[in-house]
Amino acid sequence: MKRITTFIIVVLVAIGVMAWSSPSLLNNVRLGLDLKGGFEILYEAQPLEKGQSVTRQSLIRTAESLEKRANALGTSEPEVTTEGTNRIRLKIAGVTNETEVRKKMKEPASLTFRSADGCKAPTEKSTAKDVYCKIEMVGSDFVENGASVSYDSLNQPQINIKVKDKKEFAALTKRLLNKNLAIFLDETMLSAPEVRGELTDGNASITGNYTKVEANQLRDTINLGALPLKLTEKYSQSVGATLGKQSLEKTIEAGIIASIVILIFMIGMYRLPGVIASFGLIAHTWLLILVFVWADFTLTLPGIAAFILGIGMAVDANIITNERIREEMRNGRSVLSSVKAGNKSSMRTILDSNITTIIVGGVMFAFGTGSVKGFALVLIVEIVLSILTNVYFTHFLLNLLVKAGLLKKPKQFGVKESEINAL
Repeated sequence: MKRITTFIIVVLVAIGVMAWSSPSLLNNVRLGLDLKGGFEILYEAQPLEKGQSVTRQSLIRTAESLEKRANALGTSEPEVTTEGTNRIRLKIAGVTNETEVRKKMKEPASLTFRSADGCKAPTEKSTAKDVYCKIEMVGSDFVENGASVSYDSLNQPQINIKVKDKKEFAALTKRLLNKNLAIFLDETMLSAPEVRGELTDGNASITGNYTKVEANQLRDTINLGALPLKLTEKYSQSVGATLGKQSLEKTIEAGIIASIVILIFMIGMYRLPGVIASFGLIAHTWLLILVFVWADFTLTLPGIAAFILGIGMAVDANIITNERIREEMRNGRSVLSSVKAGNKSSMRTILDSNITTIIVGGVMFAFGTGSVKGFALVLIVEIVLSILTNVYFTHFLLNLLVKAGLLKKPKQFGVKESEINAL
């Protein structure tokens, strides 16, 4: 009686938790651009100046600056990842105005502060970048989000900035006293304020005949920071919101149909143990969705492919277990003895198979890029959850029913009396 009560409580609590939390979890799953619509761009990074190299640190800083720029546009959780030694992949899902976002992301991305020290004397043909040829500072030299707009005594907008290295900034302003320090966005000069004093506290104000809009734009440009490396678009793809929605709907439809067929097969083939196995599959699916939400994973089509593959392996684990149990029964063993022996022998086979697949997934994650990494990560998580639910959890529930005496006949496992060999 105690085991039956335990079984009922475990099942009812699990059903209640899954039923209560599933709607919220499904609404909070973050969808990738192939399911939600959006676009993806692969950039190749190059040094800003000749003779320099692309370092790991500069690549990471560039990716961080690119993410700031995407976030400032109000886009939906941009995903920015580095690949190899000189590539950055940007994914933005759920974009309503793709043209505007792409245009903004393609705008010149190198913010620099330049002086005329050491430059050639200007001529009639000289451009602003010829006059201000020496790069003194880059956008990342400023405190993150340290630029702000205020108003002077004449109610004129001015931009207040804070630098990270006060000593270097003090030396710079002392050297450039009464000279201009021009602000460039790539090769376009935005402003050329004059240095009017040595600044030792790391704070400065950029003044001029700015309108409120111009001051806000300059503030945002500085806050977005410089991209330490020059980016060239090498590849891009766009998925319309309608196409992404159709992909998601078709995927869900196919998943529901496949799940129903699997559950019917398990129950028809293995009777009550098949019901327990089906319940384990449902718990497995719920746990995977829970992990996706808690870990803030992005669900993509490759991820769904890994999810389906994991479900197949979970079904396979249940089939191996139940077939081993039925083999023991056909050899004349009792139900309890068959369940113990079947669970034990199937455990080794299942673990060997799953551990091998985890190793393969680990290699794919370590050396793969983009969607390959996503596929491998989902597959590894899927297998770990499968072992917990479709091996240990289902074995626990099955043992409770067998030891409680509710499963004591071979036919309850789909084994006919005529198939049992006498010992």
